[in-house]
Amino acid sequence: MALDQSVVALLGLTESDLLKGMIRDVQEVFSTMVGKDNLLHLPLMLDPITHFEGCVTAMVGMAGTYNGVVSLHAPQKLALDFASGMLGMDMTELDSDVHDALGEIANMIAGSFKHYLSKGGTDVRLSTPSVIAGKDYSVSAGNPGDTLTLCFAADEQCFLVNAFLRGGS
Repeated sequence: MALDQSVVALLGLTESDLLKGMIRDVQEVFSTMVGKDNLLHLPLMLDPITHFEGCVTAMVGMAGTYNGVVSLHAPQKLALDFASGMLGMDMTELDSDVHDALGEIANMIAGSFKHYLSKGGTDVRLSTPSVIAGKDYSVSAGNPGDTLTLCFAADEQCFLVNAFLRGGS
C-alpha cells in the first residue's frame, strides 16, 4: 500500500523516490548495525499485514509536522539472529537484550525516515521504541491505506518495515 498522496506531495518527493530511499536506508542500517549485507527487497503482493504469529514487533512513534509510526516486524528466529549480529553474541531466547536490540534497529530506521520529513530535524520528534512479542497478536496504527510497507528477505526468512504517516501539527 501507499502513503497518503497529499502527505507525499508535501515532502517534495515522489513516492517512488521515497520508496527507493527507504529501501536503501533499511539495507544500510542492517548492513552497518546487524552485519546483514544480503538483504533483498521483495515486492509486497498483499495489503499491509496487521496480524502476527511468533513474531517480534518494534515501533517508534513520530510527532510534530508529521505524525505516525515506523515499525519493524520479524519472526522470532530472525529477531534472535538480528540481535545476535548487533550485540556480537549468540542470542537464544527472547529477552530484554533482544527487545532492546530490535527497538534500536527500529529507532535507526525511524531516524532515517525522519530525514525525509524534517529539513532541520526539530519539527518531527521520535518516541522511545516500544517492543511487543508473542505467539499471536495484532498491531494497528492508522489506516492501512496510509501505510508504506516494505518486505525484505534475510537468511531465507522475511520481515516487514512499515511507515504510517499523516500530516500533523
